[in-house]
Amino acid sequence: MTTMTDASVREFKMPDVGEGLTEAEILKWYVQVGDTVTDGQVVCEVETAKAAVELPIPYDGVVRDLRFPEGTTVDVGTSIIAIDVSGKAPAEAPVEAPEAPVAAAPVADAAAEKKPEGRQPVLVGYGVAASSTKRRPRKGPEVPVQQASVSIQTELNGHGPAPADPAPTASAVPTAAAAQSRPLAKPPVRKLAKDLGVDLATVIPSGPDGIITREDVHAAVTATETPVPAPVVAQAQAPVTVPAAPAASYDAARETRIPVKGVRKATAQAMVGSAFTAPHVTEFVTVDVTRTLKLVEDLKQDKDFTGLRVNPLLLIAKALLVAIKRNPDINASWDETNQEIVLKHYVNLGIAAATPRGLIVPNIKDAHTKTLPQLAQELGDLVTTAKEGRTSPTAMQGGTVTITNVGVFGVDTGTPILPPGESAILAVGAIKLQPWVHKGKVKPRQVTTLALSFDHRLIDGELGSKALADMAAILEQPKKLITWA
Repeated sequence: MTTMTDASVREFKMPDVGEGLTEAEILKWYVQVGDTVTDGQVVCEVETAKAAVELPIPYDGVVRDLRFPEGTTVDVGTSIIAIDVSGKAPAEAPVEAPEAPVAAAPVADAAAEKKPEGRQPVLVGYGVAASSTKRRPRKGPEVPVQQASVSIQTELNGHGPAPADPAPTASAVPTAAAAQSRPLAKPPVRKLAKDLGVDLATVIPSGPDGIITREDVHAAVTATETPVPAPVVAQAQAPVTVPAAPAASYDAARETRIPVKGVRKATAQAMVGSAFTAPHVTEFVTVDVTRTLKLVEDLKQDKDFTGLRVNPLLLIAKALLVAIKRNPDINASWDETNQEIVLKHYVNLGIAAATPRGLIVPNIKDAHTKTLPQLAQELGDLVTTAKEGRTSPTAMQGGTVTITNVGVFGVDTGTPILPPGESAILAVGAIKLQPWVHKGKVKPRQVTTLALSFDHRLIDGELGSKALADMAAILEQPKKLITWA
């Protein structure tokens, strides 16, 4: 294997792309071994617990090694790619013949005898053997299957090929062979097999290079459910006991298991922590928003809003900001360590957004300082970025209060759980035409229900009720935005 102690080789480690993150999953590599890269070039995309992020390389040079394959979760601080900054291609770097694994030594020697002169195997990428001149398909007698499997596994573990031990005795060979024939499978597949009680050594792989896939594990579970015919036992023989097949933990034919990771895993952990830490209280108010909808239509014709997204959420967000201005103690957080309430003199307004990777809550920094057109611009950018999966970790940090619009799904309202560290979250229900008493007569009016959940350690019922009532008053009479703002 090519030595990585060369002073010309730089190791790029998984960075902490968001405050407090400890791991990230490699989603996609944009480079291969042998590619030339420049400082600032994006080499891979990773998914953290908060978002998908593209990582630029801080070096100029040639890719010497990719430490992990796509789909691997890597701890922050772990080397993920090696760059030869001398500018030499991997084939020109010093090469050492790979040390033969103990059990595979005879096979490896036989394979080496068949190689043409001048072609030594070099372990690159994920342990794949390659020619010293260019990469070739993984086939042919150049790399024995057993040796390639061992190389791939050791590369995935980040240790390189195991050093050769002294020649084993005849009794030790089977043990060494068993140790080096560890089945190949990605971490999520190993976890699935463990959950289902499947021994990977008994699974027939179908993936490339003998890698076991999720489907292979499910097939093994299904096979164990097939009844084993009892053997014929002669009268004179002792009874033969057939071990019962392990029971499957679920119906593989009618159920699917999805690993919880990335954004969804972080959301689940945060919601559990919040629900069982902050005492939640939720209050509701139903309000006539007919005038608000009329103002939305008027703003769409205003030249100051040309090209901007104007919708009811814009005015609801403004109503919340004005309510916070009138009731500033609602914008706070609880410091458990110091047993203090921290009043925030700024509002980072979070907007819950559903994305293919799960629910994220980016926030508009210093939303209280924005004019209505600026707020419309920020909301539009936030939604577009979230849908495209380009939300940065920074955009999801430091929120103080949040809005979740469940009305877009036709839901009347809900009892939302606070994002950790925030004091309040407003749920906006669907706006529907309903019979409503207006000026002493029953008329069809546009009506919605607001639900405000808040941390009862910070906010008592009076303060929460005042803030919610102020929001309702503004949405019913939008002219209060002028008199109260």
